[in-house]
Amino acid sequence: MAKIAIIYYSSTGHTHKIAETAAEGARAAGAEVRLRKAAELAPDAAIDSNPAWRTHIEATRDVPEATPEDLEWADGFLLGSPTRFGLPAAQLKQFVDQCGGMWFTGKLQNKAAGAFTGAGNPHGGQESTLLALQNVFYHWGSVIVPVGYTDPLLGEAGGNPYGVSYTDTGQEPLPDTVLAAAKYQGQRIARFADVLARNIDDL
Repeated sequence: MAKIAIIYYSSTGHTHKIAETAAEGARAAGAEVRLRKAAELAPDAAIDSNPAWRTHIEATRDVPEATPEDLEWADGFLLGSPTRFGLPAAQLKQFVDQCGGMWFTGKLQNKAAGAFTGAGNPHGGQESTLLALQNVFYHWGSVIVPVGYTDPLLGEAGGNPYGVSYTDTGQEPLPDTVLAAAKYQGQRIARFADVLARNIDDL
């Protein structure tokens, strides 16, 4: 059974929903899953300027915060973040920056890795953010597992081959097509992580 870490940052909830749904997919594929959030960095004044932001923080108070050890534990992982000017949010980037020791000792290599994101419009930096996260995976020596066009449901969700992404239309729920893609991504990362973990000594 593969061990999968899903580590995300979400301000108002959509990226959290993608993370939860990917976790469901990984569990459906037989994986043990750790769902973890990146620590919040924004000041209270910024958070309270958006009621949905404060509401989401309160609603996810019981989700454990991510540590680098969660990645060491995992056979594979997904990182998720809303896009910020075509880059991951600072909160997730801070988590990544804490993983230098794991990287230096080779504890992140040969693990299946993927990413997911969202933005306020279809061309708001979604692909750029996914590619930025994949740059991290190159440095870690992880094995990038893109969703590609490996299932028709990915096209129905927008057709982003780099990873699952969504367009935030405000406070509307995420479409079922996007959630189906997120579940598929969780299943896919779990399957690849299992194969790698069982065969890595022969590769």
